[in-house]
Amino acid sequence: MLFGRPRVPELSPAEVHDRLQRDELTLIDVREPHEHAAAAVAGAHLVPLGALDPHALPGVPGRLVVFLCASGQRSAAAAARCLAAGRAEAANMRGGIHAWRAAGLPVAPGAGPAPRR
Repeated sequence: MLFGRPRVPELSPAEVHDRLQRDELTLIDVREPHEHAAAAVAGAHLVPLGALDPHALPGVPGRLVVFLCASGQRSAAAAARCLAAGRAEAANMRGGIHAWRAAGLPVAPGAGPAPRR
C-alpha cells in the first residue's frame, strides 16, 4: 500500500510484448476510441477508462490483466482501481503506447476499436 492505495505492479513494453506472444496476459487499452484508432497494440481490448468496470473485464478470470494508455497515467489508475476492487491480477504497462513505440514494438495504425470479449 502506498498512501492508502494498493501498489500497482508495472511491466515494461518489452515484457508485455513477450508475454502477449506467449498468450500469458490480457491487454486492455484504456484510451479513448479516437486515440486507439490512431495507433493500437494488436490484441489489446479497448475499454476506455470512463467505462471501466473492474468486475466486467474481458479475458480469463484469474489471468493477469495489463492496462495501457498513452503515457502510463490512466492505465496506472485503471490498475489501481482494479486492485482496490479486489482483483489481484492487475498491472500497468510502464510508459504507455509512447514507450511501446519508443521500444520499436509493432503498432497497428488505424486499427479502430478492438472487439470486446
